[in-house]
Amino acid sequence: MPAQRYRNPLTDILFEQSKEFVGLYHVEQGWFTHVNTAGYQLLGYPSAQALYDEPARALRGTRFAPDEWAELREKVLREGYQEFDSEMQRQSGECFWAHVELTCLWFENQPYFLVRLADTTPLHLAEHRLAESMSRFEAVVSHATIGIIMCNRAGDIVLANEKARQLFGYPDGELLGERIEALVPDATRHRHEQFRESFNARPTMRAMGHNRDLLARRRDGSEFPVEVSLSYFHIEAELFVVAYVIDITLKKTAEQELHAQHRRVAQLNAELEQKVADRTHDLETTLAQLEQRTRELSQALAQEQELGELKTRFVAMASHEFRTPLTAVLTSVVLLEKYAGAEQQDKRQRHYDRIRTSVKHLTDILEEFLSVGKIEEGRLEVHTAQLDLAPLLHEAITETAGLRKPGQRIELALPSLPPLWLDASLLRKVLVNLFSNALKYSCENTTVTVRASLQGCRLCVAVEDQGMGIAREDQDRLFQRFFRARNAINLPGTGLGLYIVGRYVELLGGTVALRSELGVGTTVTITLPHEKHLVD
Repeated sequence: MPAQRYRNPLTDILFEQSKEFVGLYHVEQGWFTHVNTAGYQLLGYPSAQALYDEPARALRGTRFAPDEWAELREKVLREGYQEFDSEMQRQSGECFWAHVELTCLWFENQPYFLVRLADTTPLHLAEHRLAESMSRFEAVVSHATIGIIMCNRAGDIVLANEKARQLFGYPDGELLGERIEALVPDATRHRHEQFRESFNARPTMRAMGHNRDLLARRRDGSEFPVEVSLSYFHIEAELFVVAYVIDITLKKTAEQELHAQHRRVAQLNAELEQKVADRTHDLETTLAQLEQRTRELSQALAQEQELGELKTRFVAMASHEFRTPLTAVLTSVVLLEKYAGAEQQDKRQRHYDRIRTSVKHLTDILEEFLSVGKIEEGRLEVHTAQLDLAPLLHEAITETAGLRKPGQRIELALPSLPPLWLDASLLRKVLVNLFSNALKYSCENTTVTVRASLQGCRLCVAVEDQGMGIAREDQDRLFQRFFRARNAINLPGTGLGLYIVGRYVELLGGTVALRSELGVGTTVTITLPHEKHLVD
């Protein structure tokens, strides 16, 4: 039983108002003489008396075994105070952690311990959980497969895991305290300091890679490619930055090899495409050559066919055109033998004229053949000279006078023209051919009109007849060799006249235009360039 003489208002306040265990322990008696309500409840006793009557008269705990308690008691008596943490046990056997304070007091020459117990189980559990968390954190950091480096605001390294030390080649403990710039190549160190200051001013999370090619510096000065992600946190307003570092040497090597493979594949593709292009070009060239040969063969075949047709038409034309004048010559010669008398001179003269006409006709045909040969062989040359057009027209009219039918005439509509520079021989042959056709294909008592004019630097000569005309479907072929309109098949002619006209005009640098209507007549217009010169 606790001594009642110790009770007073002060002890009541000290003991009963405290929410922790407070008890007065009599050292010589070896047990409590007074315990507050919070105290006996903390130890699991139903009342203070139950605690006083505890048979074991000892606190249950890791530090309260008899030998330890004896040693602890001597320290308190000697030093006056002791405190410690101990795992304790309630009366029910439930364990809890408590913070124990022992203070030595003397009353009436008797030693007492003022005992205070505070339940620290929640704090202990929190510390335990914190310790476990720290252990897990240290395990994660220590065994991470990437380098982890923590820096403060000044850039001092305050934490580095084993992987980081391996990456940068630092022995254990030497990396701590180093500036983060020690891990940056010399060339970019100053720029990194600026980046760090900018990051400290506005810290943000940065994912791994971040589209940057970064290099890191090992302790021996060698450099290697890395990818870095950044995070940060604050502890009591202090900024800490965490860098997660990955060595991407193998990745870069693989990328370079991949790029090299891509370049090789691209080169092979380019070479293949070039080969395909070359083969395609060769094939196209071969096909073009084959097409060219085909065209040449087709053209040669067409020319051969045309030549065959020309030969056939030439033989037919020659046999007809040559036979008629030759028959006339032969007939006239036979008749001349019969007109031997002087009184038959007029009959002989008529046959002489007939022979001359036939011979001239043959000569004209041969001249046409020779002209065609010279044209196609390219042996004709243009020799320009100054000429007057009027005399040349009269000369051509005179040369075709023998072809006129009764009542036919050629009229000139010729203005006053200055001297011209043209090839007189070729122009005369052109005019003779045009006049001959106009007379040949016109009836008796018709007029052939010849008009000439200057239009700028060009001379225009139009020959208009009142003949049979030419069908429209035949007009496009009139300037081909040996071609004759269908309505002129039975009339004398070689089919070379307009062909010769067209080629001569082409040599003179001019053009030929033809307008014709059946039963009305035909107009052929030649347009030639000329040069004007002053005559002294």
